[in-house]
Amino acid sequence: MSTETLSVPPRPRAGGTGANSSRQSRNPDGGKRPLRPGRNRLSREGGFASAFTVNALLVLGCAYMVLPVLWLFFAATKDTADLYGTPAYSLGRFAFLENISAVIGQDGGIFFRWMANSVLYAAFGAVLGGLISVMAGYAFDKFQFRGKKTWFGFVLLGVLIPNTATVLPMYLLASVFGISNTVWAILIPVLCNPFGVYLARVYSSSYVPDETLEAARVDGAGPIRSFFSLGLPMMMPGFITIALFQFVGVWNNFMLPLVMLQDQQLLPVSVGISIWQGYSIPQPEFTPMVITASLLSVIPLLLAFILLQRFWKSGLTAGSVK
Repeated sequence: MSTETLSVPPRPRAGGTGANSSRQSRNPDGGKRPLRPGRNRLSREGGFASAFTVNALLVLGCAYMVLPVLWLFFAATKDTADLYGTPAYSLGRFAFLENISAVIGQDGGIFFRWMANSVLYAAFGAVLGGLISVMAGYAFDKFQFRGKKTWFGFVLLGVLIPNTATVLPMYLLASVFGISNTVWAILIPVLCNPFGVYLARVYSSSYVPDETLEAARVDGAGPIRSFFSLGLPMMMPGFITIALFQFVGVWNNFMLPLVMLQDQQLLPVSVGISIWQGYSIPQPEFTPMVITASLLSVIPLLLAFILLQRFWKSGLTAGSVK
């Protein structure tokens, strides 16, 4: 009798290399896929090129924004001779305290009156104007009413129109109502911000779930209570963002107060510094004072961004809808 020996392939172990078995099962021929070093090298090179391009653009953008402010710091510490006789980013004789004294003593300290006016106009527009924008955006998002799309189209049209194009019509309206050369000629226009309304609608659609408002209606809350108890707290990052945009916009506004106001006691700091800049053309010794005043006028904007940056967070409504 002849004995035949059958060759049975070994059964793979249960705890074997799963990576090799899964790799062989994915291949139709059961072999291992060869690595492609050329493709990996190209992908690494492409990733490096894209990262380098993005970082280079970020560096250029930062330089574009930081270098003027840095020059302002250096220039505010110089006197007239060093300002015109030394390089831009070099130190001269330290005259910063003298420049501040000149700003304080000019025209009886009117600079601080201008600063107070700017704080009043910008804070009023940021808080009340931002709240009106948030309420309008919330209404456009959550309520249904006749002509909703048409009215929101007018809002978008207002975003496209530059503010300088509306200065003269607003001055004519202020003259008709007799409020030109008053604080109301500045406070009333800053309450309207079409871009803030558009941004508030985007935040409302993203941060305020409809299910949460429906639950509030079931519990007996009306529209106003739902907004102030649920909608506004959920939209707080959007409200802070809109308020900061409005604060910066009103603070840097130049054309509206220049046309509306004639009394120097009512001018904001932007228009007041421009008047001093006119003095520096025939009298160059005014230039260090103007630069120092410009540096001091930037401080409230920096404080506003530093103090409110913790509110710029997303995802506050995570888990609010179960």
